[in-house]
Amino acid sequence: MSAKITIIRPKKIFHFSDLVEVWQYRELLYFFSWRDLKVRYKQTAIGVGWAIFQPLITMVVFSIFFGQLAKIPSDGIPYPIFVYVGLLFWQFFSSALTDTSNALIGNQAIITKVYFPRLILPISTVVTKFVDFCISSVVLFGLMLYYGYYPNPTGLLILPILLLITFMAATGLGLALSAVNVKYRDVRYVLPFFIQLLMFLTPVIYPASLAGKYAWLLAINPMMGVIQNARAAVLGTAPIDYSILAIAFVGTLVLLVVGIFVFKKTERYFADIL
Repeated sequence: MSAKITIIRPKKIFHFSDLVEVWQYRELLYFFSWRDLKVRYKQTAIGVGWAIFQPLITMVVFSIFFGQLAKIPSDGIPYPIFVYVGLLFWQFFSSALTDTSNALIGNQAIITKVYFPRLILPISTVVTKFVDFCISSVVLFGLMLYYGYYPNPTGLLILPILLLITFMAATGLGLALSAVNVKYRDVRYVLPFFIQLLMFLTPVIYPASLAGKYAWLLAINPMMGVIQNARAAVLGTAPIDYSILAIAFVGTLVLLVVGIFVFKKTERYFADIL
């Protein structure tokens, strides 16, 4: 009597059972996230202090060149705290996108030997960057106390939504790019240029009002709605723009669905190509 052989094949398209499977492997998700954190800050002089140091120094440089020398307006808000709010969310998005696009390449030894839901790798990368975001937020609290800004309690309720939008944007685009990066390694060269260009198309160092009648074009970029409403929520200097927030949410939700679709469609070839 011949032995029964079970062949596990990845699904061609996304199914709800994929989310159930990710939840079943949630301990592995935690392990990958914790591993990335330990590897990143292992044998460093200041450890997790780098999560604070990088956006802090960037804020100082931007404040000198764009705030003091270029005299870029900041909607009546002190430029350091104005730009730091934008940098917090932008660096969360950009760093998560960069690392997510390389998640499969960086874990090829595991992918080719052991089965687990591949979606866990990109998601764990974004979770790791969220931890960095939380650590970097400490500087924001200090700036708010120094400049005498206090958040609007009602506005703070939308912060989870802003983080969710940022998460979906980085994960959706990262999933698609990580799948493409498996076959075409050009992604690692194109992506840094794309992120640098996109930063100047996002109101990180300038207010959206600077674009005048063309400000609506910036709304195509979901991070514009995130950063603009983050400033309104945290600093309480402007009302929440729910229309832009809705556009950003719907746009990133579509982006996430497309990213998952591209990822699942090419998942079956990962182990062979890597």
